[in-house]
Amino acid sequence: MATDAPTSGADTFRFPVERGHIMMFARSLGDDNPIFFDEDHEHTRQRGGIVAPPTFVASAAQFDPDWPYRPRPGVAWNGSGRGPGFAPASSGSGTSLHAEQHYKFHVPLRPGDVLTVSREAGKTWEKNSARGGTLKFSEEITRFVNQNGELAVTARRVRVVTERAVTP
Repeated sequence: MATDAPTSGADTFRFPVERGHIMMFARSLGDDNPIFFDEDHEHTRQRGGIVAPPTFVASAAQFDPDWPYRPRPGVAWNGSGRGPGFAPASSGSGTSLHAEQHYKFHVPLRPGDVLTVSREAGKTWEKNSARGGTLKFSEEITRFVNQNGELAVTARRVRVVTERAVTP
């Protein structure tokens, strides 16, 4: 399925898919499936070569110039050990949570691919909770388009922000 690749700009960035990164990502998950590193293995050859694990696109964040969780010299970092290891609530006294993640794969990701990554807001909705107050849900849709202009992966993330902190 071909699509027009987004142009680079403030809302897009490039994500190179490298063989070593695929192998290290799979190893970090404890997955020793040869399709992630051994080009001579029978199963790898049956798939047309090395492929990236399903959640590999999460590592695209390392290439996002605006990713807020990457340490930057001279800037306080939430994961530094000097405080909580999570981002502060985005509004009010509630909590922000990553509630869901969905992936739809259109073509395999392979070493040598260069993906253009673009994000856009999706649906928003609210629900009421006795413990958390109003729960505000929002989607973020991320598209990964390869160097051939093919849509490779569509990711859908759901975030929820509680109106107030939930206590046990």
